[in-house]
Amino acid sequence: MRIEFPYYKNITGLDVPDDNLIGVCQPSVLLPGRFADEMMEQAFANPIGSPRIRDMAVGKKCILILTDDYTRKTPVREILNRLIPELASAGVERDDITIMVALGTHRPMTHSERVAKFGESICSSFRIVDHNWQDEANLVDYGVTDSGTPVRANRAVTDADLVLGIGQILPHRIAGFSGGGKIIQPGICGAETTAETHWRSALYPGAEILGIADNPVRREIEQVAERVGLAAIINAVCDSDGNLLGMFVGHPVAAHRAGAELSKKVYGVSIPEPADILVIDSYPMDIELWQGAKALYAGELAVKKSGVSILVTPCPEGVSKTHNLILKEGYRQSGDTISMVESGRITDKIVAAHLVRVGRVIRDNGVGILVSPGICRADTEQLGFLYAPDAQTALNMALEIKGQDATVLVMKHGGTSLPIISK
Repeated sequence: MRIEFPYYKNITGLDVPDDNLIGVCQPSVLLPGRFADEMMEQAFANPIGSPRIRDMAVGKKCILILTDDYTRKTPVREILNRLIPELASAGVERDDITIMVALGTHRPMTHSERVAKFGESICSSFRIVDHNWQDEANLVDYGVTDSGTPVRANRAVTDADLVLGIGQILPHRIAGFSGGGKIIQPGICGAETTAETHWRSALYPGAEILGIADNPVRREIEQVAERVGLAAIINAVCDSDGNLLGMFVGHPVAAHRAGAELSKKVYGVSIPEPADILVIDSYPMDIELWQGAKALYAGELAVKKSGVSILVTPCPEGVSKTHNLILKEGYRQSGDTISMVESGRITDKIVAAHLVRVGRVIRDNGVGILVSPGICRADTEQLGFLYAPDAQTALNMALEIKGQDATVLVMKHGGTSLPIISK
């Protein structure tokens, strides 16, 4: 069977022998039940677990709106065009509103990315600022969580009368699902807070976190968000191309749980069984390997132990713009990375958590082959992958490793997929 990657112009497809192929899967395409503007109107009018936002905004003079960044296809412009009139109906003036891009540890957005995300009108009419996780002078202490995680977040929250979060709910290896309190943690937190929640997640197998809305790491994130003061969320569930399928407005926990139910239906991918060889692309998490590796997090649930995972991803910005330690250390067996953290050789737990999660897939449980025009052969091998110039070569290599009768599963849109074994 011929497999193409139509969203990657510079990556060619491959031919998988029919006798080996056990499935080609990707998230479902669900049609919205009504037009997007009507869907948003209904969500704002009927919040889940909280008062309506315009009622919460009455008398408030400093509104902080947190939004996700270039790594998500959330329809932020359309949401803001609905949210701003909602605030205006409560007497909120434009000068009372600050929009903060909750970058977490990502790089700042370019001007063109901002315009694409917010639109020219919003960019020219409102104050938009970036969170800088490394700017210690701009962070404020909010105590510690019950489990001892220090809570440090952007001081802009202390000046705000009302903090709102805009995001998207997707399956997520660190938190179960994205969205909700993640707009605070890691969205606007400092390194120490983010390191603890990321590291906590790395110590759980993927099957205990990915696609599970109520899990220990998610509860920790929600406790951070509560302490910092997140009042309400406006979260979208979209397909992989950003088309709106559902909108959830209200309490950061209650609205998020409702959205996670729809997200699981959209992104849940039925697979017959784990495969000997998994071919998985990272769409739409494509810009760098820090994002693209999220496909491997999903792949952990879809490939057999001692299997081969082939990651197809363009990575035009290489491995990572903000986390050079990934390339320096590479993906080792997870126990080795954990030992390096415990001994103090690696102090950056944010990166270490990423190294552990990928290492579990391509070192502990099998072999990884990387097909990425944005990452050269030397860097690919330094990372711990086998190098392949194209997907067909990668498959041929995998069949040499696992045998010519090995089962092959192809998973498209792996950056947002949630594998569910049907047998």
